[in-house]
Amino acid sequence: MTRETDPTSPTSDSVLDRIGAAAEAEGGVPVTDTGAIALAARERTLGGVYAFSAYFLWGFLPLYFVLLAPTGPWELVAWRIFLSLAFCALLLTVTRSWSALLRIMRQPRLLGLTALAGALIYVNWQVFMIGALTGHVIETSLGYFINPIATVLLGVFVLREKLRTTQWIAIGFAAAAVVVIIVGYRSFPWIALTLATSFSLYGLVKKRVGPSVDAVSGLTLESLWLLPVAGVLLTVVGATTGLTMGTVSVQHTILLSLAGAITAIPLLFFAAGARRTTLTVIGLLQFIAPILQFITGAYILGEPMPLERWIGFGLVWIALLVLTVDSLVHVRRSRARR
Repeated sequence: MTRETDPTSPTSDSVLDRIGAAAEAEGGVPVTDTGAIALAARERTLGGVYAFSAYFLWGFLPLYFVLLAPTGPWELVAWRIFLSLAFCALLLTVTRSWSALLRIMRQPRLLGLTALAGALIYVNWQVFMIGALTGHVIETSLGYFINPIATVLLGVFVLREKLRTTQWIAIGFAAAAVVVIIVGYRSFPWIALTLATSFSLYGLVKKRVGPSVDAVSGLTLESLWLLPVAGVLLTVVGATTGLTMGTVSVQHTILLSLAGAITAIPLLFFAAGARRTTLTVIGLLQFIAPILQFITGAYILGEPMPLERWIGFGLVWIALLVLTVDSLVHVRRSRARR
């Protein structure tokens, strides 16, 4: 990926606008052949279906983890790492893609970036598990709702970008939401803020990696770097509370064994969708997961939603509406100028 097309290049206006502009540029290549146009349209539609499927599955992920009780968050993350690596190794074997992985492993820069991505996704997975298994599913949804805001802030503090007035307004609403939740609950929403920060940084690192690393190879390397962490987690859990794998029931063991596939499949759907549809569409679909997580926490698992939390979430939704409309308008104006 060149500097001009890299969505994280500091030469563009903002993170979200770069994503939208790059997507429109990819989808805006003039094609004169009617068959090619129809094929491109079908590919974009298929990409939207893949992306929707990924976010839909991510949205109901907390329910899967709740079904794994009494497995705790630390043991669960460890098995998720081990089983993700095993599942990816199987995929690499079936698709005969080991050569691509070996090429990546001969490039120190890519190895370093995948190690950093692995560290960030570990933090994200671990905090998400803690939230899902301790009755804080609604707060995990808040983290992914404010993820676009965190992405914009990354543009300001990491890439030294200048924001438009409407973007500052959106950030103001999000900040007010955090204050309302802190005052109302008398506690700091660390789960939500950690999820938003870690996933935004993870996205930034993945964009730096670019198309040089495919989804399966990327998850393989990230899981590989995390193997020592998983080993330590299983050792500590085994020596303290005891491991649950294979000790609860056959059904529990089967469900827990699926953790690798359940981790990898949405990621592969997302990668397939991102390659086929515009990232503007991806940006709009990203709200499906936190919406479903919110519904899961509030209406399926029965987590409390007092007035203060409704007000806080309402402010976040207003911020997202302002940010989304601003981004779409800016991309449309950019296209008109071209």
